[in-house]
Amino acid sequence: MSATTTAPMTTTASEKGFVPTLLLCFFLGMFGVHRFYVGKVGTGLLQLVTFGGLGIWTMVDFIMIAVGSFSDSNGNPIKASN
Repeated sequence: MSATTTAPMTTTASEKGFVPTLLLCFFLGMFGVHRFYVGKVGTGLLQLVTFGGLGIWTMVDFIMIAVGSFSDSNGNPIKASN
């Protein structure tokens, strides 16, 4: 048996800012602007057509952004800097 070691998985924070994403979601989330901002064009279009899933999808996104579990189109988390 050989012992293999794996390198720890490192995630880099997104280049997109936490505060702009949160504010875009709060004020223009019904139109999916925050998703366009982070590069998620497909779901941004869906939010635009459905008015943010009648507000439900927007509220879920706002909470996800606020707690730091929202990511950009590359999968990098959008978090407040420490």
